[in-house]
Amino acid sequence: MSSPEPPIIDAHCHVFTSAMPFTDNAWARPDYEYPVERYLADLDRHGVSFGVITAASLYGDYNDYTLSVLDRYDRLRATVMLDLDTSPQDMARLYTAGVRGVRFQIAPSVELPDLEGYRFRRFVTRLADANLHLELNLSGPQLSRMIPSLAKSGVKIVVDHFGLLRSEDGMEGAGFRAALSSLANGRTWIKVSAGFRLPQDELPGYAARLLAEAGPERLLWGSDAPYVGCEDTMDYGKALALFYRIVPDAAVRRAISDTGLRLYFF
Repeated sequence: MSSPEPPIIDAHCHVFTSAMPFTDNAWARPDYEYPVERYLADLDRHGVSFGVITAASLYGDYNDYTLSVLDRYDRLRATVMLDLDTSPQDMARLYTAGVRGVRFQIAPSVELPDLEGYRFRRFVTRLADANLHLELNLSGPQLSRMIPSLAKSGVKIVVDHFGLLRSEDGMEGAGFRAALSSLANGRTWIKVSAGFRLPQDELPGYAARLLAEAGPERLLWGSDAPYVGCEDTMDYGKALALFYRIVPDAAVRRAISDTGLRLYFF
């Protein structure tokens, strides 16, 4: 039996070195490095052509290493973390450099910014003007407030990790339902990433519902390499095997890859 065709693009990884500064409240502090060369070696070993570096909350808005990587490798794109006061000129420069989105992640116990206030509205409007998406890794209650507030902004939205990683009520929770409802606007995508962090007996059902309600044209796949906190039990081959298991149809997997290529590269 031949091996499954690998995805063309991995839309979610993290790369870092030991020299990078952790934020004061970093939830984990890896004692190893996962530099871009190791990530690219993982891609090449498994036949994946393109990758997307996702900003890791551990390093806050220290985007220097990511930007240096984009300058060296045309096969990569990235998201970064930015201050709400970032200028439109800086956002335009980031897009030219290969940045395609800004990740927004805060702890479930932290209050969201004033979503209707001028500072936040200005930020998301500038993102939309710069063709940068807002990537959300939030709890269910936070998603249920954030996503509707973005409806009139015109900004593109990418929801991380099935929209379920921090959602206590699963697919019946307000956060997941808000993500599904947002798909109708044509500017929202959901990542089927980090599935190994979710209940394994429920994971195929999560994927099946997303495929039924979103379709592959609104889904992205990501490995979540190097699996911070789960390094002892995960590797790139296992991440791929999990993708093949929850999306068994090769044509659907190719369509998900096409979605990633369009969003991040074309």
